[in-house]
Amino acid sequence: MNINDFITKVEAEFEDVTPGTLTPTTILKEAFTWDSVNALIFLAHVNVEYDVEISANELIEAETVQDLYNLVESKMIITA
Repeated sequence: MNINDFITKVEAEFEDVTPGTLTPTTILKEAFTWDSVNALIFLAHVNVEYDVEISANELIEAETVQDLYNLVESKMIITA
């Protein structure tokens, strides 16, 4: 996984995000309507796509797209 693939998948998951508009430094609260429904969508997406579980508190603490990426990446199990 790399940040660009992550961004592409996140953009595809949310109807209110125009593809190609997110960058690693995008402030989440400015790019999304971060309500409980979108939070659940994101948590489910991460669980299905990356087999990672993150908590609501961890999601709340993330300020940028890069923060989300780092969080997901830190929880991924790497098997080599």
